[in-house]
Amino acid sequence: MMQCILNRADQVEVGGEELIERWRQDSDSWLWVDLYQYPGEQEYDLLVNRFELDEGAVEEAQRDRHPPSFDVFGDYIYLLLKPLDAQSNSLDFSTLQLAMFAGKRLLVTRHSKPSPYLQKLQERVRNNPGQDNPMSIMAAMGHRVAERYGKVLLDLEQRLDVIEDELFDTPGDQLMKELVGYNTGLRKMNRILNYYVDVYDQLRRKLHKSENEYANEFDDVFAVTERFASLSSLYQSVINDLIEAYISLNGHHLNQIMKVLTIVTVIFVPLTLLVGIYGMNFENMPELKSHYGYFILLSIMGTIAFLLLYLFRKVRWL
Repeated sequence: MMQCILNRADQVEVGGEELIERWRQDSDSWLWVDLYQYPGEQEYDLLVNRFELDEGAVEEAQRDRHPPSFDVFGDYIYLLLKPLDAQSNSLDFSTLQLAMFAGKRLLVTRHSKPSPYLQKLQERVRNNPGQDNPMSIMAAMGHRVAERYGKVLLDLEQRLDVIEDELFDTPGDQLMKELVGYNTGLRKMNRILNYYVDVYDQLRRKLHKSENEYANEFDDVFAVTERFASLSSLYQSVINDLIEAYISLNGHHLNQIMKVLTIVTVIFVPLTLLVGIYGMNFENMPELKSHYGYFILLSIMGTIAFLLLYLFRKVRWL
């Protein structure tokens, strides 16, 4: 599907491919071409042959998976983003591939999944003729991408506070499973955000060199993205610490259980020895004929048990 939005100072037209020729004839207008599930060969021909965009950048934009990237070609900027898709509101997220080619009079957006925010931007352009341009749309998209990632991270912060309390009060395998899942999601998010930090850093430097009016906008996008990248690294460290704390607590609990079992075993070993000896079937066992032999043996066994318990108490094993 291809949608074209032709923007003039006082009028906006929405349509299809027919608006491309009108755009070429009107030097005071700029055109937004949005491509979604457009046939690959036709898309390539449109972007490379008709709009004369870089072949390598177009091929990169058409790939199913590619990290965020950035380049400058003559009078337009190429920016490849990986925004969260519409259904992603947690660390169990998925992304879409969004390529943007922005020049003075042309904006091309190509995305692999539906993007509600792109639709909002298109509606903003339609309702406010003359207020936006390709660079303002690109900057708005950059802010939105960073905000979506940031919201997921800030929501995670609240959950981590709860988990930290639960970990010491009611530790369980479900908490461990949740922490491992968060750790995996954070690793993926941190990798993407670090790509963004590099991309926006290069982009803002290029814009400052050319004294572009949107350089400060991308300074803000870079600062926000860098903050969230640092935050994701911090939360990953916190989660790793919580996982280690959980393992330590489980190890301590297991040691306590083993200590109790060891104490019980040590107490019953001498008692079992005595029972085993007097359970033998020999005639020449004088104690068997003693009138008080049974009570004497029980007393000895009780004394041994008491002395061992006293010893364990004294060395603070109990």
